[in-house]
Amino acid sequence: MIVLLTGMSGAGKSAALRELAARGHAVQDLDYDGYSVLVRNPGQPVGWEQRWDLGRVRALLDAHGAGPLFVAGTAPNQSAVYDRVGAVVLLTAEPDVLLARVGARTDNPYGKDAAGLAQIRYDIAEVEPRLRREATHIVRTDRSIQEVVEVLLGIAGASAGDHYPK
Repeated sequence: MIVLLTGMSGAGKSAALRELAARGHAVQDLDYDGYSVLVRNPGQPVGWEQRWDLGRVRALLDAHGAGPLFVAGTAPNQSAVYDRVGAVVLLTAEPDVLLARVGARTDNPYGKDAAGLAQIRYDIAEVEPRLRREATHIVRTDRSIQEVVEVLLGIAGASAGDHYPK
């Protein structure tokens, strides 16, 4: 089972991947390692958008073997790989929670400036409704990361004790 975790900045995608990896599950953040590219888009508040390199993402998904694989990210072209995933999980929280998390995080500078905050607000208003329509599951992340991960493992059909090679 391949599970795509998607959602707005601050929703907990990276935190969920870290916890899943700590429990021995296969994970990949699609924001890194060449799975995403930045494309100019003057229509966006930051002037660009991040798109997935669909060839690389498809190759990653197609090469996956046994056990669940959890991938995370949000991109305007993500629906092009929905045929390769077993679940599209929208991680979500109230806008004030998302913005507070973005403001407090120290491992990612995105959203720390006025343009980034404007983009996040735009995405909450314009992108999250589309993701809600496309998601197979919606998981609120205004609880502990351990509780969120237990829900994700249930979606993937993996018990908390199951471990697979990374």
